[in-house]
Formats: sequence, C-alpha cells, structure tokens
Amino acid sequence: MRPGAGGANILPFPGGRAPRQVAFQRAELMRILDLYGRMVAAGEWRDYAMDFGRDFASFAAFRRTADVPQMRVEKRPALHGRQGMWALFGEQGQVLKRGHELAGVLAPIERRLLKLVDG
Repeated sequence: MRPGAGGANILPFPGGRAPRQVAFQRAELMRILDLYGRMVAAGEWRDYAMDFGRDFASFAAFRRTADVPQMRVEKRPALHGRQGMWALFGEQGQVLKRGHELAGVLAPIERRLLKLVDG
C-alpha cells in the first residue's frame, strides 16, 4: 500500500485499457459555446445538450427544452482521414455540412446568425 492512500489499492481494470471517450478540446468547445451564446442573444436557442461516447462527441442546440435539436454538431475522430471528423446536422437529422475544420462546418449557422442580426 502507498502511504496516504487511505489503505486502498488502486488496480488497473483487468483486460487492458479503459474505454476511451471522445471529447471536445477547450478551443473547440469555446468556439461552439460562443456561437451558442450569440444564438441565445438573438432569441433563437434556449437550451443545449452534450453527449460524449466512445466514437463521438455531440453538441445539440434547442429552441425549447422539449423540442428536437435545431442543430447538432458531431466530432468523430475515426472519420478524420476521410470526409472529416466534423458534421453539422439539421432538425430532421439531415447532414448539412461535413469537414475537417470546425469553423467551416459551423459556417451555415454563422451565416444564419448574420441574417437574424441584420434582418
């Protein structure tokens, strides 16, 4: 036993590595939350949800809490070498944009925000 461990031994889980979880990096999450905040200020969104799994991380924005998400952005690192690890989904689950860079994938929402502010 290690001193200061309160008498408990920490052992690795049998069978190898613990399952990985995909997450957003700080800069990615800041970019997404910045857009979310601007859409809240424009009166478009009121709630959000995040989901983190072994294969993907997801951020969904809602007009109202009980609604389906108006937009969902997913990060899937396994697709990095192919069509890009970022995907933007619309209300009906349709893919609006895919890409290798988060900024390019969020561009349709950014353009919609500009129309809301100007309009």
